[in-house]
This record gives sequence, structure tokens and C-alpha cells, in this order.
Amino acid sequence: MRIGGALFGVLACGSLAFQPLPARAQEHTFLDGPSGPTIEDYLKQAGPDVKLVPQGSLKIDGRSVNCGKRPTVLNSNFDSWGGAFPGFLILNTKKISGLSTAVKLYVYSHECGHQFEGPDETKADLFAIRRGVKWGWLDAVGMEDICNFISTLKGDAVHPPGSERCETMRNYYKTLIESGTSQSASAPPAQPASKQKAQTLAPQ
Repeated sequence: MRIGGALFGVLACGSLAFQPLPARAQEHTFLDGPSGPTIEDYLKQAGPDVKLVPQGSLKIDGRSVNCGKRPTVLNSNFDSWGGAFPGFLILNTKKISGLSTAVKLYVYSHECGHQFEGPDETKADLFAIRRGVKWGWLDAVGMEDICNFISTLKGDAVHPPGSERCETMRNYYKTLIESGTSQSASAPPAQPASKQKAQTLAPQ
């Protein structure tokens, strides 16, 4: 998600020549294949300060989280709150540290949503809301926390304006609660784009 990936926002150079700085790794387009960098390549480019957390080992404010078998890279130099390449997620521990638990889980789940829903930011947002309801970490207060967070973000060619994203997610949350059911929080992975960029939560 770029959350706007940022949770939630950021997203030239050729794949053989790129030498991105650790903080800007997600802004580069990887042209050497349809799936973006491998996690090994990303870790080499991001530098020694990042940490790889195996799938099943990550906790956010004491709550265990997972995105299938995908690991998470903790990168405090990442330009957004979170990001995603096919096969792994990225969290900026510095940027998310002051957020409420619900917003942190939204950021993580938004980036996870890109693994299943592809690059579409709205689909990744709705995946996060659906997962929050299904897994029991999202209530009305948390929904408002997410809206307060996302509403301040500007839109771009990829991300709708934050206020619009808030209303879309709020309406979807209301529909899920009123129906008493939620759809499955997973789906078959989308086909990656030929020029894969890291999905981030939001534009910078």
C-alpha cells in the first residue's frame, strides 16, 4: 500500500543499475522482472539497520499478526508508514510508533492487502477493514482513529484523497457491522504489474 504499503504513501532507474538509498528504496521501479525485488535484494539495498521478522513472529502492541507466510521488514528509514513488495511487507517502526493500536494494525493489514488484492489502494483499504472486523481488533473508536489518521493525507494518481478513503472505509465498516458478517479476509493473489513498485500507504 502506498498508505498509502505508505499505509498505508510513497512510492528511474533500470534494475541492473539502481542503487537506491535505504530511505527511498520503495520509490524505485524494478525492471528486471514482474515481481519486484526479492527480499534478499531488498535487505541488501536497505542496509544494515533493517530487521527481518519471520512470518508468525511479529507482534504489534502485543497482538500477533500475520500475512500468510510473508515476513516483514522493519525499516525505520522507509519513506512511508508501511509498504509492500510481492512476498514481503515493510513497516517503518519510527513513523508508526506514535499511532494508536488500531491504526498500526490498519497500516499492517493494508500492506498485507496488497499481497492479495494487488496494487489497488481502495481494495487494500477494504481488506484491512474486513480483517479488522473479522479478527476483532477494529471497533467504532478504532475506525475513527483510522479516519482521523487517513483524512490528513493528500491524494495522487494512485491514492484517493484521505477524506474520501475515510468515508469509503467507514461506510464499509458500517455495512459489515450491520450485516453481522464479513467476507473472507484473504483472496487469491493478483497478478503483479510488469513494472513493480513498492505499494505504500499514501503519497508523500
